[in-house]
Amino acid sequence: LCLMDLALIAMKKLKAEGKLQDQEDSEENNACSVVVPIQVEDETGLHEEEWLLFFKNETHNHPTEIEPFGGAATCLGGAIRDPLSGRGYVYQAMRITGAADPTVPLDKTLKGKLPQISIVRGAAEGYSSYGNQIGLATGFVREIYHPGYVAKRMEIGAVVGAAKRSQVIRKRPAPGDQVILLGGRTGRDGIGGATGASKAHNDSSLMTCGAEVQKGNAPTERKLQRLFRDPEASLLIKRCNDFGAGGVSVAIGELAEGLRVNLDLVPKKYMGLGGTELAISESQERMAVVVAPEDVPHFLSLAKRENLEGTVVAEVTEEKRLVLSFRGREIVNLSRAFLDTNGAFQECRVKVLMPEMEKAPFLRIRNEKVEAALLRDDAREAFFAAVSDLNQCSQKGLVERFDSTIGAGSVFMPYGGREQMSPMQVMAAAFPLTEGKTDAVSIMSYGFDPYLSSWSPYHGAVDAVTTSIAKVAAVGGDYRKIRFSFQEYFRRMTSDPATWGEPFTALLGAYDAQLGFGLPAIGGKDSMSGSFNELHVPPTLVSFSVATGKKHELISPELKQPGNRLILFPLERDSFHVPVYEEAEKTFDLVRRLILEKKLLSACVLDAGGIACGLSAMAFGNLTGARLSEKLPLRKYFEDLSGAILAELLPEAAEEEWKIETIPVGEVISAPQIEYGDQVIPLKELRSRWCAPLEKVFPTKTTDKEEELPDRLYTGGIRSACSHPFGAPKVFIPVLPGTNCEYDSARAMQEAGAVTRIDPAGNLI
Repeated sequence: LCLMDLALIAMKKLKAEGKLQDQEDSEENNACSVVVPIQVEDETGLHEEEWLLFFKNETHNHPTEIEPFGGAATCLGGAIRDPLSGRGYVYQAMRITGAADPTVPLDKTLKGKLPQISIVRGAAEGYSSYGNQIGLATGFVREIYHPGYVAKRMEIGAVVGAAKRSQVIRKRPAPGDQVILLGGRTGRDGIGGATGASKAHNDSSLMTCGAEVQKGNAPTERKLQRLFRDPEASLLIKRCNDFGAGGVSVAIGELAEGLRVNLDLVPKKYMGLGGTELAISESQERMAVVVAPEDVPHFLSLAKRENLEGTVVAEVTEEKRLVLSFRGREIVNLSRAFLDTNGAFQECRVKVLMPEMEKAPFLRIRNEKVEAALLRDDAREAFFAAVSDLNQCSQKGLVERFDSTIGAGSVFMPYGGREQMSPMQVMAAAFPLTEGKTDAVSIMSYGFDPYLSSWSPYHGAVDAVTTSIAKVAAVGGDYRKIRFSFQEYFRRMTSDPATWGEPFTALLGAYDAQLGFGLPAIGGKDSMSGSFNELHVPPTLVSFSVATGKKHELISPELKQPGNRLILFPLERDSFHVPVYEEAEKTFDLVRRLILEKKLLSACVLDAGGIACGLSAMAFGNLTGARLSEKLPLRKYFEDLSGAILAELLPEAAEEEWKIETIPVGEVISAPQIEYGDQVIPLKELRSRWCAPLEKVFPTKTTDKEEELPDRLYTGGIRSACSHPFGAPKVFIPVLPGTNCEYDSARAMQEAGAVTRIDPAGNLI
């Protein structure tokens, strides 16, 4: 049994049991895709349409460690390319990263390493820059801090895309079909990037690996998005592949069993490239599309209309061989049968190390300052210390470096409430219709705790899957339709069986959780190179949960109304600290029902920070306080309650009897403070402590001057449309290189009664 088999075995089992009927089956190897029926209202009335929902996660740990801006930028570009090659329009992105403490002094930087503060800032700028240029909303941003990530940074981009199913075809290429290289030109950037990403780092990596970082080109990828969204073009594409690892040799080589590629025809950024360089360059923003010979002229004309270069560089052949020619001679000629062997078979032994229960992180308060305050029974200082933890404090200065609203489809701002200070735990966005309206939304969440995973990769994976599900349930999404995609990131593997034990046990934990909840992972990506000399990243399996819901059913986490009750829905675990899946499902079902009945108004999935940190985050949004129950000992509010849900319920709902265990925590009060007995924690002071730790790394203020601004909240209004019985204004929307928002501009004009025309500016000869 290989690791990839273990990653897929739960999906295969659940599919055999008929629990994966919505997955799109295709020979194309692109992003995960499921078929979603959504209700659409347009001028013909309300009707159902089938859409494909795509999702993909991508890491660029190696290039981001070497060149933070470019590495993070191309992480997002690379994540977009997979759904895009499947003809999906990507409309929302999530960014999950891992770093060591960025507040440490510069003189503590390891030899051969960039300072952590330089990496975290440069990476944020790179990812944000690419997203802003291409017009993609970054709906959720979270950076995880752990000393192990000094070995190598973790940079994950996860994206969601969609396409109307009727506008996508999947056909097997036939002999004579033409392969068009579409988009950007080829250069030397990224040569060796894939192999470099599979290597451990050492003292010289920073100086020798720079050429392996690709150069992103967001405006070109935006043109590809528009072209592939046009059904006139998308319905001509039999099969498509994006250019990533391996360049031409892989992107084109995977399209059909027999191919003849002419490398002399590959458009180049500059002269002087050799055959090998043209074959393996990982220059981004290129697509390889297969079209029938008779459709080539029309497809190229559509590409030119989008100001995109398109060149026929290969042909599908009857003979099942991959042939690459350069300057009139064959430089590669391999049989498909050989390529399909996937190389030499390798095997190794796996040694599983049992975790020591007495060292489990959930058995103690992780924050020493919190522990010291609890020994003094000092609630005020315990709260201050808890929210000041690097993994609990505010990341608003980081989050606000990204645009979450571009495209006009996001359901939530990153921070909720009147004060915009309660952090969201999911991202959600409306399906990207070009015509009509829909209430259907996609929802994405993540789960991962590096400290738990360092103790036990098995428990870390189970916890990642469980908490990612809980977050979807706590916002009102339909968790029973969740599909997962996993991101695995581990130390460099060696001949030592114990190193292989880490990914093995993590995947075993994820397998157990998938079967326990009856929900499959249908995608993922791994990286086994998280080492620098003798330092290693923590065993990492990040679970991304993707589901659908209805916009009007979703709730945000900020406390809503004084007088409401605070109730804890604990996560029941067995004697091995593994969730009791059946009981967890009952809790998730109850939470969703209460949300749909408008009895549960806000909720937060707890983590190692416990009730104290979760409640504080809920309170900051509206500066609405809480009175805590003294029936619970003070320590209980700071215990690790990962996966439990803290919820705000209407008083009458809190009096209902349920068949699951719940714990009364307190009630919401109007005063901006948290009260425990006679101890009072002012919310403004607590919020100040929460905001302070990362302020020098990601500033939220340009000045210390405090100025009260008037509340000018938008409360809605009446939209007017032209009611004239004939005629309509015509609106021309030019698209210049580097601009975006053309679709939402057109939608706004159409809703006002105008007829729109989107026209890209062209400069190709």
